[in-house]
Amino acid sequence: MKHTLRFRAYLSDDVASEAWRHINILRQIRNHAVRDYYGSDYNDTPSAYDQHGTLKDWTDQWPTFAEPSQHAAQQAITQIHSDLETLEKRRDEGYNCGRLQWQGAGEFRSVSYNQSSRFNVDHNTGDDRFARLRLEKIGWFNIRAERDVPPADDIDEVILKKETTGEWYVSLVTTVEDTPEKPPLSEIDPEDCVGVDLGITSYIHTSDNLSVDTLDLSDEYDRYAREQRKLTRKEQGSANWKKQRQKVAQAKRKIKRKVRDYQHKLTTWLVTEYDVVAVEDLDVKPMLEGSQSAKNKQDAAWSRFLELLEYKADLHGTHVVDVEPAGTTKECAVCGVETAKPIWVREHSCPACGHTDDRDLNAAKNILYRGLKQLGAGRSESTPVQTALPTLTPHREEVGAKRVVEAGSPEA
Repeated sequence: MKHTLRFRAYLSDDVASEAWRHINILRQIRNHAVRDYYGSDYNDTPSAYDQHGTLKDWTDQWPTFAEPSQHAAQQAITQIHSDLETLEKRRDEGYNCGRLQWQGAGEFRSVSYNQSSRFNVDHNTGDDRFARLRLEKIGWFNIRAERDVPPADDIDEVILKKETTGEWYVSLVTTVEDTPEKPPLSEIDPEDCVGVDLGITSYIHTSDNLSVDTLDLSDEYDRYAREQRKLTRKEQGSANWKKQRQKVAQAKRKIKRKVRDYQHKLTTWLVTEYDVVAVEDLDVKPMLEGSQSAKNKQDAAWSRFLELLEYKADLHGTHVVDVEPAGTTKECAVCGVETAKPIWVREHSCPACGHTDDRDLNAAKNILYRGLKQLGAGRSESTPVQTALPTLTPHREEVGAKRVVEAGSPEA
């Protein structure tokens, strides 16, 4: 499977200026290719291969197009057709998707190479904290080696990107061959399985009755709002406006980094602690559009959390199963009878069997039951749910978000 390693890059002024100049030219090539695609006959639109061939004609007509690496230019064109395929898939799924848009200055921010002859890695820098990387027609620069930097022959793709904060990062895409195999479903013990309910009052609530708090980002959002207000008072396009825009980007970056770090630690803990993780297959977009708590749900970044969980599961040999979320809160985890309750009611009380439980714990148990039933793991479908999910559960354990961020896992 593909594995991406991200490193902070430190470019000298000359190299950074050249890299940004090349990226801007690649943006123009990308825009021209998009215009060429949409300007073609509907029944005869060019493929990526066709536009790679046409690139030579474009460089003859506009010599500036020949200045960046032509391999990087082909990669920019290939990415267009990858985006077009994604749009087509989204349309097939019923989404109303438009066309690829023209990208203005500063909107296209990266350059990529996927042939080892186009880049090189030098580990002999005399400083274990850094390695050096060379990109064709851009030059050498340092990267902070917080983890092992693979040799050039082991790298499938290199992506250099300038963030809106002004910082440079490089992503190295590699192939991981020796990922652990997922355990056979017939050998999985239900004790090594967990259901995860994604919530608002708590970030996750597991069927083992572990509740992890949401992140408190109020201070970070206050700072972000202050910087935004300052930006509105600057003259757009002025030097002060550009400086302030970077401060806004830095404030937003701090929020994104805290959420990402939080999610990485939680997902790593889940896939290393359990053999099966059952989660709700949420469609987040309509939830954000139609809810008064959309802001909280956006902060939770559930889509990225689920993507990370799937990604980490492949790395660690864990089964992740997506279950239908409808009714998980209403159904009783003991008898299956549905009981409607508004969002502010935080306790499940079944009128049929008398079972009471925390609302989120009851939902997590249902998610686990559906996941095990879907997989057919650990027990037959005819086994009563009470066997795997006992009614008597230990006292709820709450874990603060700060503890997760600092310690790295709820168990630390």
